[in-house]
Amino acid sequence: MLRSAPLPHAATGLSRRRLLKLGLGAALAGIGSQWAPISAFAKEVDDFIRGPAVPDIAPTRLSEHVWMIWSRDGFPTPENQGMMSNITFVVTREGVVMLDPGGSVQIGEMALRMIRTVTDKPVVAIFNTHYHGDHWLANHAFEDAFGKDLPIHAHPVTKKEIEGVQGSMWHSLMERWTNQATAGTRIVAPNRVTNHGDVFRFGDVTLRIHHYGLAHTQGDICIEVVEDQLTHVGDVAMDRRIANMDDGSYLGTFRFYDALEKNAPSKIWVPGHGHPSADVLNWNRELFAGIYENCVRAVEDGADMAAARERVLADPRVASRAPDTAGFDSNIGKYVSLAYLEAEREAF
Repeated sequence: MLRSAPLPHAATGLSRRRLLKLGLGAALAGIGSQWAPISAFAKEVDDFIRGPAVPDIAPTRLSEHVWMIWSRDGFPTPENQGMMSNITFVVTREGVVMLDPGGSVQIGEMALRMIRTVTDKPVVAIFNTHYHGDHWLANHAFEDAFGKDLPIHAHPVTKKEIEGVQGSMWHSLMERWTNQATAGTRIVAPNRVTNHGDVFRFGDVTLRIHHYGLAHTQGDICIEVVEDQLTHVGDVAMDRRIANMDDGSYLGTFRFYDALEKNAPSKIWVPGHGHPSADVLNWNRELFAGIYENCVRAVEDGADMAAARERVLADPRVASRAPDTAGFDSNIGKYVSLAYLEAEREAF
């Protein structure tokens, strides 16, 4: 039996997954000539620490070429195994194009099973709309299935962040939030960059990239499926959920919406969270306006953040959306504070 070196005190709080890998690493360091049995043992450890399979969710057809695997949950839990964002795919004459493949290798494998219920064509490209891990960690499953040369496109900011701090942070967060249901997922960063105005043709389908500066993050892209008059908006807009604004801007989001509506005329807006519809941008714009405009007035009046929050909660645009917006009560305070700070910066 292989025995690991004694762990330092600081390691006692590590997860079972980390402990196993540390123990295996110490054992490998001491045994160099028995690689075959050690390699077999390493695979057994990987299988042991891998999270469980994700239950199948049947895809829904949104348009002639576009399908979506809908996530009913907006936040990661052990119960949903990190399945918290929609997975959208486009079936073209040349193959399948993924628009955000999901948040773990297990979710990606489920998506692959569901794609096979629609078509036997290979996946020929992936687009990652931004660097939050619930949208891209499933890149791993598609690289395993189609090889390291599979094009994975993202904005340059998104690519850099996934390769750096954000990639590692989201990898760890998803494991923690799901009680390691996503264990076994490997960080697979985008290998291509794409910018505003880029056009991709996949046989009978044209995809156009839209980027209008800081909105949800600095690297958001939206993907217009031209022939279907449909645009995948990632997390720039959501349905019945407030978009995380920690890395974003309210004013930038308003500008982004205006530019999208002008330059990507669509009958369907497909969000990363919630249901697609023609009303997704309007729903978000009204909610964000109810938050931000009240914070601007509070700053102009010299009122503090607590007073700004009272005004926000009393605004009909916010109050009418509160009952059916996921995470509203636990998050509205943070969103008000972010809006207030942005309003202060704009004022001074």
